[in-house]
Amino acid sequence: MNPTPDDALVLYDEAFASRFLLGTALYPSPTVMQEAIAAAGCDMVTLGLRRQNPAGGDGDAFWQILRESGCRLLPNTAGCRSAREAITLAEMSRELFDTPWIKLEVIGDDYNLQPDPFGLLEAARELVDQGFKVLPYCTDDLVLCQRLREAGCQALMPWGSPIGTGRGLMNRYALHTLRSRLDVPLIIDAGLGAPSQAAEAMEMGYDGVLLNTAVAKAREPARMAAAFATAIDAGRQAWLAGLMERRQTASPSTPTLGQPFWHAKG
Repeated sequence: MNPTPDDALVLYDEAFASRFLLGTALYPSPTVMQEAIAAAGCDMVTLGLRRQNPAGGDGDAFWQILRESGCRLLPNTAGCRSAREAITLAEMSRELFDTPWIKLEVIGDDYNLQPDPFGLLEAARELVDQGFKVLPYCTDDLVLCQRLREAGCQALMPWGSPIGTGRGLMNRYALHTLRSRLDVPLIIDAGLGAPSQAAEAMEMGYDGVLLNTAVAKAREPARMAAAFATAIDAGRQAWLAGLMERRQTASPSTPTLGQPFWHAKG
């Protein structure tokens, strides 16, 4: 089922039909990446500025595929370890790709690639002031997310679990808290390894999913991209429909009142 216009994902006052954002790293070939993007049906793809040098003509096939995909480009500051480094890379990406969109990453720990909350907030404030449409990759910490919102970020991208782990939604309590307390679009970014995990995030009321490794490293990336797209849409439809409440005791789905042979056992 394709999303209706009324159910579009709205980021910075711009509507996107797909709630699936896909990364462009780690694929075995540009052709496989192209097939995965098409199968995902996404409207936005991320790309790392450090991966290629478009100004120097490097990776022409890669850039041509991204141009032909019709997707909006979301450059990211992957690999940056300080606010100043991330700001400089964001400014370069705006010049090269002629876009104010940026996925902001400032990594604070090399072991689990956890975002640096202090550097992230500093960079977000300056980039928002410069007119960037900032999508910050952050942890599920409520106070950090509130500060990013106050800094002007109109959407947030908390992790499900550390990048590339495939462990899914490790802190459901924190993620539920974010959804109940924040009034901006929330996109799960990082850590998802299976379509069922993406569906669960959407069933929790999250607005979208961004992932890369689970698709790029699959045996059949295009098939996996299609599976995630289906799961994301199914989870969204379930959220809109309204999930049943969980109960401690069984409740019969077939009414027993009025059945001719129903009687109490003594």
